Amino acid sequence: MKTNEIRKKFLELQEKNGHKIISSAKIIPEDDPTTLFVGSGMQPLIPYLFGEIHPCGNKIANSQKSFRSGDIEEIGDNRHTTFFEMLGNWSFGDYFKKEQIHTFFTFLVDKENGLNLNPEKLYITVFSGSDEYNIPKDTESVDIWKECFTSVGVSCGVGNILTEENGDKIGMKEGDRIFYYNDKKNWWSRCGEIKNMPSGELGGPDSEVFYDFGKEYTAKKFLDLKTHPNTESGRFLEIGNSVFMEYVKDNGKFKRLKNKNVDFGGGLERLAMVSQKQNDIFLIDLFANAINVLGGKDAYKKNIKSFRIILDHLRASVFIISDGVITSNTDKGYVLRRLLRRVIYHLHYVLDKISVLPELINAIIFEYKDTYSNLDGKKIFFAINEEAEKFLKTIEKGTIKFEKIYNQKENITPQDAFELFTTFGFPLDVTQDLSDKKNIKINQNEFDILMKKHREISKKGADKKFNSGLSDNTEEVVRYHTTTHILHKTLKELLGENVTQKGSNITKDRLRFDFSFDRKLTKDEIEKIENLVNQKIKENLDVNCVSLPIEEAKKTNALHNFDDRYPDNVTVYSIGDYSSEFCAGPHVKNTKELGVFKIKKEESVSSGVRRIKAVLV
Repeated sequence: MKTNEIRKKFLELQEKNGHKIISSAKIIPEDDPTTLFVGSGMQPLIPYLFGEIHPCGNKIANSQKSFRSGDIEEIGDNRHTTFFEMLGNWSFGDYFKKEQIHTFFTFLVDKENGLNLNPEKLYITVFSGSDEYNIPKDTESVDIWKECFTSVGVSCGVGNILTEENGDKIGMKEGDRIFYYNDKKNWWSRCGEIKNMPSGELGGPDSEVFYDFGKEYTAKKFLDLKTHPNTESGRFLEIGNSVFMEYVKDNGKFKRLKNKNVDFGGGLERLAMVSQKQNDIFLIDLFANAINVLGGKDAYKKNIKSFRIILDHLRASVFIISDGVITSNTDKGYVLRRLLRRVIYHLHYVLDKISVLPELINAIIFEYKDTYSNLDGKKIFFAINEEAEKFLKTIEKGTIKFEKIYNQKENITPQDAFELFTTFGFPLDVTQDLSDKKNIKINQNEFDILMKKHREISKKGADKKFNSGLSDNTEEVVRYHTTTHILHKTLKELLGENVTQKGSNITKDRLRFDFSFDRKLTKDEIEKIENLVNQKIKENLDVNCVSLPIEEAKKTNALHNFDDRYPDNVTVYSIGDYSSEFCAGPHVKNTKELGVFKIKKEESVSSGVRRIKAVLV
């Protein structure tokens, strides 16, 4: 079954069972300053799992766009992708284990309503309980799963694996299909294991479903170990997880919740793998056209790592760009830049196929055009092509320097890699790839130590910048400083939440504010900005401040940039209920001290960055 059909069938089944189908949230979190990207279907819905009332009711479902930057290094194997869609359904105090398990089982094995998978290929894991915290085994889920398998004539023994290490020793017995694992594997809370949960935190057991591709797919390093489902052997693939949130931790003990929740997530691409009987995620239908653009399956087999990096990273970039991110050297923009530069390196220098980039982008967009209408091909290609042109110049200069260093001493050290990165913007990935060809392995730990020292130096400079941007602390400069905060919030209000500060400079005569935006402002937009800033000034808003630890400050949703460069404690300034921002000050006490705001000039600074110069009169 094709991937788009799987998504459609899942949502149709959920709708038939009374769920309201909601749209995917943006891949950029709107109300969570603690993370750069949405990394799961649950993430945008956490407030509702913790008690808020969802406007669409207590039974909802969707397919959520997700991205995990931590998986960048994993790309190259047959099952990891940075971008993925997570099929999900949720119950906020409505149905619970029986309805959830039966519905998911139906989706997996039913011919009419699901994927028509062979149930003998499915294996289940459940929570083994905790004697320390007096939480019982999840025997209820076991009994429900037995009902499901018995209904299709499949035997269903139960085994105790408990830990992955134990599973590697004892393996699974013939006839066992359901396995108990401890809280490292089959318990969910935002803090992970039970012992890490603070008082008041919600959590509960989960039940995962694994698909068995067969013994022949076991990786070599696992051949001498016993086999069991919840391991990275390559034989089994997790295709869905039902979280049953039924406990709250209270002073070290656990109480049952009155209203129990269900959170289900199943990777769309992984479900496509098992439906299409592909052990390689990059050989599902979604990537077929793109592989053909790159030369077909034979070429894929010859250059498998480069193909996988290109296919994964380019797809992720398409979606990140479509949700408003532009390349930069910080935060989301840095992640996007890193993805694109890996694509460009492998496309041009490994495969010598940079000319097919436009066709490749179109091939990816084509697969999603009927599901995601915001994929603007022209906008996406412009952003990617611009980064490609810059990076090709960087690669050319960096490669010359790399070869010069190597020819001098027939070696590339971590210090060399560090200097290539800081001086030429030459990514470690590329340095390592070039070094691999010369049988040189760069010590990652030593490189990381150098980078850490570099960041500490940068942080000191940033701390100074954080307290600066001002020519002095005179009354005129302080007035402009407070106005800058109002302007920043106003730009986000009128132009979109993706607008971020890129720099500022304030003197006694004017303010200068740089921000991310991909086009020139219209006269109407400039007038609206002036009017809203002046409206807030006229409201005579009080300006207040509070000092907080950095992690606590991030949770306030106050505006901030350069997340990894702030000091350990920051001051958060608030202007009434309108603006809240990390800043060391100083500021006026009330906006009535500011005067009338007037924009004198709006111009481009660089690609994707605009500048406003303004005065107070």
